[in-house]
Amino acid sequence: MSDTMNPTEQSLTGERADLLESLRRARHFLTFTVRDLDDEQAGRRATESELCPGGLIKHVTSVERSWAEFIVKGTSAMPDFTTFAEEDFARRADDFRMLPGDTLDGVLAEYAKVAERTDELVASLPDLDVSHPLPKAPWFEANASWSARRTLLHIIAETAQHAGHADILREHIDGAKSMG
Repeated sequence: MSDTMNPTEQSLTGERADLLESLRRARHFLTFTVRDLDDEQAGRRATESELCPGGLIKHVTSVERSWAEFIVKGTSAMPDFTTFAEEDFARRADDFRMLPGDTLDGVLAEYAKVAERTDELVASLPDLDVSHPLPKAPWFEANASWSARRTLLHIIAETAQHAGHADILREHIDGAKSMG
């Protein structure tokens, strides 16, 4: 994932440019944490949780893809989390780990594709105020709606939060860190 602006981002100004710049920086710090790691290191757990650097990128990729679809299609793009069984949550947990056959290069390539589609959506969306009801989930307020703008802010926050998680995991693996 490049640290430079893509052509879509370069042609934007104002709010959309600011949103994409914030997202680009969060993505940069997330992907920077895995620089020079091999596949085994990218899948290494440093805590009792399932979190690993490569798995965090897989998770952020999945989250960004889902929320971008939500902006376009609304609630139909998301599952009803109130109906999830233990097996459903176990499947979702695979987003947080490197599975057999996963490679760091493959994970990063998929993230770059999703990022490009999101960037194009931000540039082409007619109105950032378009709003959809949130999917049913115990962690969302009932009957709440999010605008495209609010959803993009959520993607930025999620990416930045997980960049911090990845930085801690990376420091545990080999002492490298993103800043400082």
